Amino acid sequence: MRKRDYYEVLGVDRRADAATIKRAFRELAMRYHPDKNPDDPVAEERFKEVNEAYAVLSDDRARAQYDRFGHGSTGVASQGVSAVVEVVEEIVRDFRRRRRRKRGRDLRYTLELSFEEAAIGCTRTIRIPDPKAANGADAPEREFVVRLPPGTKSGAVKRIAGEGEPGEAGGPPGDLHVIVRVREHPLFRREGSDVWCDVPISFTQAALGAVVDVPTIHGAVKMRVPEGTQSGRVFRLRGKGIPKTSSPQGPRGDQLVRVVVETPVGLTARQRELLEEFARVSGETIAHPRRKGFLDQLRALLGE
Repeated sequence: MRKRDYYEVLGVDRRADAATIKRAFRELAMRYHPDKNPDDPVAEERFKEVNEAYAVLSDDRARAQYDRFGHGSTGVASQGVSAVVEVVEEIVRDFRRRRRRKRGRDLRYTLELSFEEAAIGCTRTIRIPDPKAANGADAPEREFVVRLPPGTKSGAVKRIAGEGEPGEAGGPPGDLHVIVRVREHPLFRREGSDVWCDVPISFTQAALGAVVDVPTIHGAVKMRVPEGTQSGRVFRLRGKGIPKTSSPQGPRGDQLVRVVVETPVGLTARQRELLEEFARVSGETIAHPRRKGFLDQLRALLGE
């Protein structure tokens, strides 16, 4: 097969300078590189042709010899072509070897945390079977220490590079992905760095005021409920929420406590008697803010 002119191969003029030749070579080499054209024999031949042309035209002596004698040149030109072709063929062979290598599969591990562990941050040790163990043999386990920062959420993924299954034919190993799942809490719920909690109180505590125990992710605290507190009122405990940074001295969110006034059930006869007496002597003299507001709106609606 007739060899194409090297200037034609690179798509440059015979008077092109070294920079133009180099720019053309880089563009064509990237276009026809085996990495971008797997299993494409035409691209492979074009890649060799481009390298061969550049090997000659990038060398001043070889180019001058080629300009005078063409493909029949000997000496420096032929030696340069031979050396480049060998290098290119080696690159292609190496690429084919690398293509047969297969990256190992990634492994997944689900790590379950309590609400408090995820909120405050923790360090956990996990154990997974060793993927290098022979089939049928007892799996010697591997241990990993996983550090989770404060405020970790469900679905967060910690990647441990290179600790997945081994690759094939010398390929790189996969990764280990630790997926966090945070258990729901019977008392707490999260909103950003704040924690919400409902605290039930009796109607006497709400009416007279009291000091009640309130759970937080940092331990129980005392909270004063002022007299006349209405059901649904929200109190803010500053700095009792989720840390905003990894530093123990860093800022924290707040805990928002909503009090829920409970109506007593299962009254004894004496308790009912006292409540009935309370109702008789109270009449309309006891202030019920929400009820009074409702009655005022109702009277306005009825035109009274």
